[in-house]
Order: sequence, then structure tokens, then C-alpha cells
Amino acid sequence: MTYEDGMGRAAVRRRPTRGRVLTAAKVMLAWVALLWLLEVIDAASGHALDGFGIQPREPSELIDVVPASFIHFGFGHVAANSIPLLVLGFVAALGGLRRFFLACALIVVADGIGVWLVAPAHTNTAGASGLIFGLFGFVVLSGFVERRPLGVVAGVLIAAVWGTTFLAGLSPTNDGVSWQGHLIGLLAGVAAAFVLRRPPVTQAD
Repeated sequence: MTYEDGMGRAAVRRRPTRGRVLTAAKVMLAWVALLWLLEVIDAASGHALDGFGIQPREPSELIDVVPASFIHFGFGHVAANSIPLLVLGFVAALGGLRRFFLACALIVVADGIGVWLVAPAHTNTAGASGLIFGLFGFVVLSGFVERRPLGVVAGVLIAAVWGTTFLAGLSPTNDGVSWQGHLIGLLAGVAAAFVLRRPPVTQAD
């Protein structure tokens, strides 16, 4: 399989190798382990890390835009986010770590700033769910944007398994849930799929 590398040159595109699969798995296991470690530290410190959540429209809170994605309000919160982050992050990382980390950075920053701008006053928002919604949008759309059959299949399967759950997470009626953060994260993930798209796969001559 070949593709144009953006400069008119033909280049080979291979399916994910075993090494790439193992690397993606290690990265996401380490990421999730970090979230649990931070929650252990938070619990042991009397929830001192909760202050890294985002309190909207406070200028000093802008420094918490990135840390907020790594902090959770209790073990139940981090547990609920662990599996979807692990799975969606793994699938996204199969496309290359550089692209994956760029997508995560775009989603986290856009989501954090969006929450800071539009979240209700006197709230404190933290957790990886904004990133998770972003990765959902990124993974589901990437295959279609890049016209990659395997990517399309992966996106369809993920949408079929989790689509209803993610749709429910956008409902404003969910108490104690930042639907604004979910929506902004999802939109950021969709944007990342376009901004970071790779050239479509074409058959070799």
C-alpha cells in the first residue's frame, strides 16, 4: 500500500506492527496507572489535588487547564474513566504516538479552556472524561476522514458499542456531570481528526 506523503512523493504505509501495538498498550496502561496513583495521593492528602480542577472565569485557574484532566473526585470517578480511556487511547495510539499525543494535547487544552469559559459559576471541573469524549470523536471520524478501511471499521465498532453511552453523557440533565466539558471535548476530537489527518491510502501501481 502506498500514499502521497504531502510532498508528492510515494511512501509505504504499513498496518500496525506488533511493536506499535505493544507500545500503544504500554503508553495507555502507564497513563491509566498515573491517574490511579494521583487519586491515591489525593485521598492520602485529604483531597488536596482537587484544587487543580477548573473553576470557571477565574484568571488564576487557567494554569489548571491541563492538570484538571488528570485529577478525579474519588476512586469511583477514576474507575469510570479508566476503561474507555484505556481502549480509546490504545486505538488512537495505533496511528502513531506523535499524532496521538498531538491529538491529546489539542483536546485537553481546547476542552480545558472551553470549560473555563462556559462552565457554570462556582463549580470545580476535573477528570479525564473531556479527553475521553475527544478521543471518541477522534477515533470514530479518523478512518472516514482519511478513507482508511480499517479505521472506518474501528470507528463503526466503537460507535456501535459506546455511541449511546457517549450520547447520554451530553445530556444537560445529568447532575454532577460536566456535559459542557463532554461536548467541548467531543468537538475538539472531531477537529483533531481533520487537523491531524493523514493522506488517504491508495493502491500501489
